Amino acid sequence: MKFYQKRASGQSIKALAAIYLIATLATSALWATPVRAADALSLTPVTVASGLQHPWAVAFLPDGRFLVTERPGRLRVVSADGRLGAPVAGVPRVAAGGQGGLLDVLLDADFARNRRLYFCYAEPADEGGGNSTALASASLAQDASALQDVNVIFRQVPKVASNLHFGCRIVQAPDGNLFLTLGERYHRKDDAQTLSNHHGKVVRIRPDGSVPPDNPLRQRPGALPEIWSWGHRNPQGAAWGPDGRLWVHEHGPQGGDEINRPAAGRNSGRPVIPHGENYGGGKLGEGPAKAGMEPPLHYWVPSIAPSGMAFLTSSRYGPDWRGNLFVGSLKFGRLHRLEVQDGKVLREERLLEDLGDRIRDVRQGPDGWLYVLTDSPQGRLLRLQPSTLPAAR
Repeated sequence: MKFYQKRASGQSIKALAAIYLIATLATSALWATPVRAADALSLTPVTVASGLQHPWAVAFLPDGRFLVTERPGRLRVVSADGRLGAPVAGVPRVAAGGQGGLLDVLLDADFARNRRLYFCYAEPADEGGGNSTALASASLAQDASALQDVNVIFRQVPKVASNLHFGCRIVQAPDGNLFLTLGERYHRKDDAQTLSNHHGKVVRIRPDGSVPPDNPLRQRPGALPEIWSWGHRNPQGAAWGPDGRLWVHEHGPQGGDEINRPAAGRNSGRPVIPHGENYGGGKLGEGPAKAGMEPPLHYWVPSIAPSGMAFLTSSRYGPDWRGNLFVGSLKFGRLHRLEVQDGKVLREERLLEDLGDRIRDVRQGPDGWLYVLTDSPQGRLLRLQPSTLPAAR
């Protein structure tokens, strides 16, 4: 395990601290304090299931089974002992190519009673080569063999010809409303600053697809009413935080992956205030800060290509990890543990550095363990168990 640490001394520390305060980048990875050796906890990945084709998301059924999406367009039930079921029937046609396909899945908070779930995917246009992110609801049959009453409750507009940057993480808030992250489709990055489209946005809707009456832009002329926040790039991680707010992370271009807390009616600044540069080098945007735009809580340079995000609420790994934020890395195939307090990242630790697989999703199961999905043609569902538990304090 390796830890982030800024190495400086004397006046250089004071100078950097002043810059840090002025720029409001209090949670930059440059300032994440290292974890003490005595606190270090090793994880052992235990394979629950294998043979999954580019799995993207996992949900936990009440009977102990798992529901896993595969990007080519399949939804599978995985038994507790790792057996893969036949593809669940009723999944709509998806635009499977590049980064597109069947992506996130989430069980409704009242799933045990209503069998409702939500899933998002790259939806092909009826005509032409365009596509966009769509969010659907459905009921899972009692025998889990099929989706019933499939209903598309949200469609990103406009559809464009691109196989990149779909976003597509779903979070249900305690009030039942749904948040959905949406990418700016790569070639349409400037759309993230325009409110007449859904590119580079976080949207908020009710479970039936209607717009909540208190959405921030509902009464703004020319703005799409579903928009909650804008100025995003490609958010592929989202979770409801212990502070009662939505947290997301998003990919930067060449460096500058970010963690943000999208606030109602606020601009997260992409592509105007990125912390990376264009692919191949070259300035991108106007600089690291601008009035009216929200700076990130935390960022990574170089990029880790984050995907998947979960807050740990259990004590399975000891009291020190409870409340920590876990983020997967596609680029380095590792897991990042971040200690957060009052909206700031205090410390960061790298885990599973010898895993050797891209981490696509991170979730806490109802059993309190952390689970990750690895993204490959032979992807795995892994349960993370501590090699040794830390001593009680």
